[in-house]
Amino acid sequence: MKESKYLKVNEENLKKFLSIPVLKEFETKDLEGLLKVSKIRHYDAKEVIMKEGEKDSIIFFLLSGSVKVCKNNQVITVLKRIGDMFGEMSLISGEAYRSASIYTAEASDCLAIETSYIDRLTGNEKIAFSDVLYKSVAGILVNRLNESNEKLAKAKAEATSYKRRLETLQESLIENDNPQNP
Repeated sequence: MKESKYLKVNEENLKKFLSIPVLKEFETKDLEGLLKVSKIRHYDAKEVIMKEGEKDSIIFFLLSGSVKVCKNNQVITVLKRIGDMFGEMSLISGEAYRSASIYTAEASDCLAIETSYIDRLTGNEKIAFSDVLYKSVAGILVNRLNESNEKLAKAKAEATSYKRRLETLQESLIENDNPQNP
């Protein structure tokens, strides 16, 4: 992994931030604060970004490439859209431990944001920032839940189909083992 220094607040970096759909909702001053605690990380193909169970407080946005999200060594999904977020579960749950592992499927660039910025905000700034962040993350989670529901429905339909085939085969075997006398 190669990592940049903390990003500088300038027009070019603000434009990069605004290219990420989730970040478009934030006020410029909040984006400037996030820039100061953000770095660009480049990962080679098949590199570990985070491991399930590790303690960390960074959220990531995919800038290029693709990453695999794995739980218990099983690929759950592949993120490949610019702006796809990962690492947000620890932010939402308040747990600093990673709920899944993330590996690059190919060379990838990510925006890494330290969530410590949120802790430094106070009063109404913290409330406003948190409101926008949680609404954005909630939208992402709703999309992921919908995708998971679709996959689950498809898997259940396939399981039902296999069960019917198995029952038909079992009946056929029973009939062949017990020929009836006419």
